[in-house]
Amino acid sequence: MDPDFWHRRWQDNLTGFHQSAVNPCLETWWPRLQVAQDERVFVPLCGKSLDMLWLRERCEVLGVELSPVAVEAFFTENGLQPEHSEQGAFRVCATQRLRLLCGDFFDLQPDQLQQVHAVYDRASLIALPAAMRPRFAALLTQLLPAGTRMLLVTLDYVQAQMNGPPFAVSAQEVRTLFGADWTIEQLHETDILAHEPRFRERGLSRMSEACYLLIKQ
Repeated sequence: MDPDFWHRRWQDNLTGFHQSAVNPCLETWWPRLQVAQDERVFVPLCGKSLDMLWLRERCEVLGVELSPVAVEAFFTENGLQPEHSEQGAFRVCATQRLRLLCGDFFDLQPDQLQQVHAVYDRASLIALPAAMRPRFAALLTQLLPAGTRMLLVTLDYVQAQMNGPPFAVSAQEVRTLFGADWTIEQLHETDILAHEPRFRERGLSRMSEACYLLIKQ
């Protein structure tokens, strides 16, 4: 899965992963991230997620998104007028308490995340195929300072029953990817297939959503 895949998805408006409401896991478990108003939350592969508006009311937000279509849509659809600049390999679009870096997550440098206090990942780990997830987890771990808290939301199902994205990520894989450098606490898991007709139509027999709190050591 190369960058062109995601560029095509956004250009063709194939964005079924975009949610029209704030994710309930974020609303429920937000206090566990212990983020103050003047601290920053990092949202990787953020798309045009409405979760960022919710976060912006509570803290500073830094997102990274590959697609310029998604970045432009976020600001346009929410009536925001960003200022534009360049930072390394990224085009920066910024407004009050919110900055989006438009470019490839894998081009991020440590200095760009030095001020990050916490991470919110609802749609990045599950957007990547199995072969890419170790590289993603390793770079995220490398970039973030000790003490960083992460709220991670995953989906799990029988991968053979459906091609991703979203891809299935089990609790065991979360431990494999992050267990060496992060403490991991599973906060929540629930069966969501009854509320996801599009996935039932694609042949799934089960689908669960899980939420984890990770703390970098």
